[in-house]
Amino acid sequence: LNPNLEPRTRTSNPEPERRTPNPEPRTKDTIPRMSAITTHVLDTSLGRPAAGLRVVLERGGKSSEWQIVGHGETDEDGRQRTLMADQGPLESGLYRLVFDTRRYFEGRAVRALYPSVIITFEVTADDGKSAAHYHIPLLLSPFGYTTYRGS
Repeated sequence: LNPNLEPRTRTSNPEPERRTPNPEPRTKDTIPRMSAITTHVLDTSLGRPAAGLRVVLERGGKSSEWQIVGHGETDEDGRQRTLMADQGPLESGLYRLVFDTRRYFEGRAVRALYPSVIITFEVTADDGKSAAHYHIPLLLSPFGYTTYRGS
């Protein structure tokens, strides 16, 4: 021990920290059901989630037209979990996610190359059963992006 150093004293907190109880306990009725198709967007230029990014989910029909299935914005964690309102079985077919990257980057005063990112993917049923959950993440920066099928 160094005799020139003052001894450390332990301080105690006479009153324990009070935590506010959760006002409404979460139950299966209060937790929103996760959509059969979800996404998660990370802004790799910032190293954090891309919150507030508009996303549209569309389904391809027999013609070249696309029908909107759902839409919303990513949450603070960059996730969009509620794109599909109907929780029935996920139908096989072509789907696409359309991300409004122009609005997102303009909101940060950043010039970007891609005004939108469109990810088209095919949902297939496993062994004749209804298709499973599809998670399609997007790694995004002002001048590039990449995607993959997540879990």
